[in-house]
Amino acid sequence: MSITRRQITSAALAAVPLAFAAQGVAQASPRHRTLYIAGDSTAAQKYADAAPETGWGMALPFFLHKDRPVSNHAVNGRSSKSFVDEGRLDVILGAIRPGDFLLIQFAHNDEKSADPTRYTEPWTTYQDYLRLYIDGARSRGARPVLATAVERRKFDAGGNAVPTHGEYPASMRALAEEERVALLDIQALSLALWQKLGVEETKTYFNWTATEQDNTHFNPPGAIAVARLVAQELLRTRVLRPQDVRRIDREIPTSWITWPEATA
Repeated sequence: MSITRRQITSAALAAVPLAFAAQGVAQASPRHRTLYIAGDSTAAQKYADAAPETGWGMALPFFLHKDRPVSNHAVNGRSSKSFVDEGRLDVILGAIRPGDFLLIQFAHNDEKSADPTRYTEPWTTYQDYLRLYIDGARSRGARPVLATAVERRKFDAGGNAVPTHGEYPASMRALAEEERVALLDIQALSLALWQKLGVEETKTYFNWTATEQDNTHFNPPGAIAVARLVAQELLRTRVLRPQDVRRIDREIPTSWITWPEATA
């Protein structure tokens, strides 16, 4: 596949003067700066029919002040490629404004080599697609932020947490350095957390139920734990300021997680 950075940004560049004009208005009349999420099922909003499965994007607002709202566009089953091909990035770019943030987390479905609608190769097409998000955000005066994919629950016979994302995290780290984009290393941090918790306790963070043993998706405690990692990384990388975050070191009640009814 041949893919260029002009694919999305060509039309976007025409809007740059409007973006700068809007930025001038924003300086005169401050507004809330929104954090948009582009990602997969690990971050996505879940609905009542999926409970207790919980995306970490559902818990992230608990760690951000109300003037830093979250707009969660993550969707189950999407890769960096299919999210673009379905027009979902276009929707974000149509709404995002100067001063906003675009947090980008993909890899789980990019890895599916048997599915050409989703598969990307770590060091070529995966980076090509990620650049579309980076350039799209920048062309609108927003700040792109890359996040390595949260780790699955997998342990070897010795009880060691095992990485599952192959070359994708390394590829994203290299791209972040090349493009000078803030990187939230959620893969490394979540792997360390699963190691600390161990084989049995991690089951209480994933969507393990009487009928399902899901080592990819979270329940409320897991989503809250990963959202805390994301908030801590947003603070560490200075994407957000200390006054933008809250409850970083506080217990978050799982009862705060709710699952709305799905809309048609």
